[in-house]
Amino acid sequence: MSSKSVATRVGAVLLTFYSGLAMSSKYNFPEPQSAIAQDVYDQHIFVMWICLAIFIAVFGVMFYSVLKHRKSLGYKAANFHHSTLVEIIWTAIPCAILIVMALPATKTVLAMKDTSEPEITIKITGYQWMWGYDYLQGEGEGISFYSKLSTPRAQIENKEPKGENYLLEVDNNLVVPVGKKVRVIITANDVIHAWWVPAFSVKQDAIPGFVRDAWFKADRIGIFRGQCTELCGKDHGFMPIVVEVVEPEKYAQWVSEKQKTSASAMTTAALN
Repeated sequence: MSSKSVATRVGAVLLTFYSGLAMSSKYNFPEPQSAIAQDVYDQHIFVMWICLAIFIAVFGVMFYSVLKHRKSLGYKAANFHHSTLVEIIWTAIPCAILIVMALPATKTVLAMKDTSEPEITIKITGYQWMWGYDYLQGEGEGISFYSKLSTPRAQIENKEPKGENYLLEVDNNLVVPVGKKVRVIITANDVIHAWWVPAFSVKQDAIPGFVRDAWFKADRIGIFRGQCTELCGKDHGFMPIVVEVVEPEKYAQWVSEKQKTSASAMTTAALN
């Protein structure tokens, strides 16, 4: 095996190792749960490596020059004028680096905006201070409910120990099936909110009088949490988001139960 091949494999192993460490760190992005989120995470790590290489190169040259050409060693400052070639080089290299970073980023942004051909469409409305969900298209059409913070007030007031998902738990989860493209249409009823679920790399402002959209396709079953990320008022920090991704069969069962509950509620309201 050639030395070049060995170096390439070692580099790949180190990249995977450090990426894994970064992913498990509480200071980095959460583990991606969709293809778009994975692209965003990979590009984040890629750009961080580029920044690290630039940092090492720039400060390495700077410290080498300071240490090896200091006055105490007898070096004298050189007198020279600008070099057109050097100026072209140090302009062209950053431009090339930006292009290398911009190409995959542009591809990902375009993919994030492609909300065509969804299998399920859900309208999300931000309120002070909760979320409203209306299933508009696909399996579950007609289901509507509100989702509010369920953390006990005693925990918020420090009268009880804080739970595992303190301020990130709700009374009604947004339930979606795994592997299905879900389009979310986002708006607000009062002030500007923002619907943000980092595991899916979805963050979209909810603006009164405007309709924005985004999409995600969850790759794994589980519960994924987010928050409103706009300063929407005094209880801004108390409107979390919980997305529950389930198997298609379990989702069909949930839809059936929700529709029965809605029908029963409408019948009761009509009788009253």
